[in-house]
Amino acid sequence: MPPIGFIGLGVMGKPMAKNLLAAGHSLVVHSRSAGPIDELVAAGATRAASPADVARRVTRIVTMLPDSPDVEHVLAGEQGVFSAIQAGTILIDTSSIAPAVARRLAARARALGATMLDAPVSGGEIGAIEGSLSIMVGGDPDAFAAVKPILDVMGNPDRVARIGDSGAGQICKVCNQMVIGGTLAAVSEAFTLARKSGVDAARVRDALLGGFAASRVLEVHGERILKGNYKPGFRSRLYAKDMRIAIQTVADLESPAPVSAVVHQLVTALVARGRGDDDYAALATVLFDLAGIRE
Repeated sequence: MPPIGFIGLGVMGKPMAKNLLAAGHSLVVHSRSAGPIDELVAAGATRAASPADVARRVTRIVTMLPDSPDVEHVLAGEQGVFSAIQAGTILIDTSSIAPAVARRLAARARALGATMLDAPVSGGEIGAIEGSLSIMVGGDPDAFAAVKPILDVMGNPDRVARIGDSGAGQICKVCNQMVIGGTLAAVSEAFTLARKSGVDAARVRDALLGGFAASRVLEVHGERILKGNYKPGFRSRLYAKDMRIAIQTVADLESPAPVSAVVHQLVTALVARGRGDDDYAALATVLFDLAGIRE
């Protein structure tokens, strides 16, 4: 197995990189913070001084970064991957970024003799730790086939899928976040109504889980809301970023999304209240406050 570069060892990236090490891959790692690098090096990875240093050493590179500007900096900035990329390199960007940025960076990679796949993930920190992420890929089909064994280590092989050409993976991730947000808002509204009516919201949830309203959002986030447990699996500020990308994307394509627009406002309000590091299930607290419900 050829060595793999991994850039971005945050909440998601670190466990993803650890899973690659556990599967026997050699890793060359770089991140903004020293602590996670030290941890990976102690587990057997090799330290790189910069993204360019990673690119000099390997022809398979995974990035997991917070936002579009971060990906652009790591790839196209000074001492970025593009400054030292080798012909034939396949870049796998698992970050959630704007589809237009993904397409632009993929075109830049092609001009340098490399290939870039946009491969955003879903499943949160738990999925990253367990190696059970869903991975939605846009880009060249041959490159996808070449690196699918790498993706299968980080995700559930049955949920690693090529969606289409460059940018399609990011469009799919936008759709994913829109569906989750709409469902989360509806669950929050339902729990608000139950509490305002003096009805046990936990019993309402149990009943709904047995019928057509059942969903993973109701199951997982519904339990978080009932317990008031907002320890982050996925931070609100990152979800707000994803919804900002969603709203910009639907505007660019003139695709109506009134429900997502409301979700964007709710999560923006949550972050504005200083709860950006809470799990995004805390969106329910915005509705509780509007209804005058004290937790």
